Amino acid sequence: MNDISVFPVRAFQDNYIWVLRRGGDAAVVDPGDAQPVLDYLRAEGLRLGAILNTHHHADHVGGNAGLLRHYRVPVYGPYDDRIPTVSQRLREGDRFSLAEFGIEFSVFEIPGHTRSHIAFYGAGMLFCGDTLFACGCGRLFEGTPRQMHVSLAKLAALPDATQVYCGHEYTVANLRFAKAVEPANPEIAIWEREANAQRAKNEPTLPSTIAREKRANPFLRCDQPGVIEAAGRHAGKPLKDPVSVLGVIRDWKNNF
Repeated sequence: MNDISVFPVRAFQDNYIWVLRRGGDAAVVDPGDAQPVLDYLRAEGLRLGAILNTHHHADHVGGNAGLLRHYRVPVYGPYDDRIPTVSQRLREGDRFSLAEFGIEFSVFEIPGHTRSHIAFYGAGMLFCGDTLFACGCGRLFEGTPRQMHVSLAKLAALPDATQVYCGHEYTVANLRFAKAVEPANPEIAIWEREANAQRAKNEPTLPSTIAREKRANPFLRCDQPGVIEAAGRHAGKPLKDPVSVLGVIRDWKNNF
């Protein structure tokens, strides 16, 4: 898989539309806007072969129709009528191949941010939309803390070397919050220095890795004493189970 590359096409204020490349072939993940993708494909002389959608939010699927006007390609996504352009609907345990890339993707249902959110995992890469962010997680727009906890645990069980491609450039802000939760965690300080340097050069902070997320992301560390203590202090009461901890720190982050 060394001949496969992943390029971030920027959209809106902080979205990343991920383009997988191999030779002259391309596939695109979560195209919220068609035009920057079309511009990139034309500039690079690439053929689009597939569109992958993780969830229904417009900043992730709004470009589907525009791309389909130029390319007759399959659109892989969740069972959700709010994405009418999806042609291949997927659920937990499904697999599909992108022949041009020699990749087979496994599908995970990861509700919490939205009720029908899915992730794609293959060739050591995880495309997880807005469920798992670099050192963070998505807001609970349509789900519960328990659903998010189960979803994040599912992703955290992937191999440590897994490359995490999420949907937004939120890393610096997420690390600032993580430092408030776990100020003594050295991994957060190291990562924050790296991320600030990358952003100063206008470089993406992504991808992350599952190993790094487990060391620094408070939403994957809701069973750790430091995170439990910080959440209880913020809530003003003792918290015993990871789901309660996640709920408290997600609310905390919403207003941080």
